[in-house]
Amino acid sequence: QVQLVESGGGLVQFGGSLRLSCAASGADFSSNTMAWWRQAPGKSRELVASMTSAGRIDYLDSVKGRFTISRDKAKNEVYLAMNSLTPEDTAIYYCYGNALARAHWGQGTQVTVSS
Repeated sequence: QVQLVESGGGLVQFGGSLRLSCAASGADFSSNTMAWWRQAPGKSRELVASMTSAGRIDYLDSVKGRFTISRDKAKNEVYLAMNSLTPEDTAIYYCYGNALARAHWGQGTQVTVSS
């Protein structure tokens, strides 16, 4: 059974930092893209950051310079370091990965930034 399990969310003040982790199991994600998405209340899910197996990284414009995606292919894990957080970053953050010819999602972790 393929699983993606996020951790590291929580409540943080404006300007604070959090580091999200996603541990994948049940399949090898090392040869494919892994990413972080988020969904705020009343809004569509949006791609926050992605990283291909070759190391190409893309960020949502609004998080560039503040968020950093990284991954440990050997551990099948992906991370998102978030700095200078603002209330606009408040959302449920989802881990995403491709494996076994299909997309897989984590259950999400809540990030709340207070003003």
